[in-house]
Amino acid sequence: MTQKIGVIGGAGRMGRLLISEAIQREGCELGAVIVRSGSDLIGLDASVLVGGSQQEVKVGDDLKTLAKCDVVIDFTTASTTEAMIGDISKLGVPVLIGTTGLSHAGQQAVAAAADQIPVLQASNTSLGVTVLKDIVRRVSKALPARYDIEIIEMHHGNKVDAPSGTALTLGHEAAAGRGLDHDTVADRGRDGHTGPRPENAIGYAVLRGGDVVGEHQVVFAGPGERIEIGHRVSDRSIFAKGAVDGALWLSAQKPGL
Repeated sequence: MTQKIGVIGGAGRMGRLLISEAIQREGCELGAVIVRSGSDLIGLDASVLVGGSQQEVKVGDDLKTLAKCDVVIDFTTASTTEAMIGDISKLGVPVLIGTTGLSHAGQQAVAAAADQIPVLQASNTSLGVTVLKDIVRRVSKALPARYDIEIIEMHHGNKVDAPSGTALTLGHEAAAGRGLDHDTVADRGRDGHTGPRPENAIGYAVLRGGDVVGEHQVVFAGPGERIEIGHRVSDRSIFAKGAVDGALWLSAQKPGL
């Protein structure tokens, strides 16, 4: 059965990749495309966003058009996601959220929406990172506390949140592997005379520059040896492919986060 996929944030770089993937993927079709209110793209055929063939799907800003979709994918901004998640839940359509950097209140709003609809929240929709999360948790669990955990990430200079959502997700997995509360042990910034490294700390180092799509490395540094587990993205389209994979799975799920 063909699944209709709605894309929120269709004018953005990820939004356009999602539109292309939904059009090309077997068993999928584009159901709706949402852009910000006031955009010059409103009313045009969605094909103008990807340079493809006519889709007979008009670009719009009315969330109600998502009701005809089987599942919705949201790659926008934290403020946009937080503002609209309640309205999406009222439509009864499952939603995959790829947006990162949500506030505490925004995260609570997502959890509330999951009482009404299936919600898949992913800080990174690549298949490789999904596997990496599991590996990091298992390695963290297997190694004793004398192996210090450091997470290094690098992205392009236009990324607005730091550390990245993926880096924080990997940190949460590492903390879970050792039975630690992540927010208690996370060390997200070092400057000046910081003193010795705290026991059980999970450190973060953030790099920004150039056109780097995304690089993450988790280091387990022990006496006499290091284990380094990394992931590098060379093609941004992997996020769209993984998001559609996740959306197709989500469309068959019951309400929940």
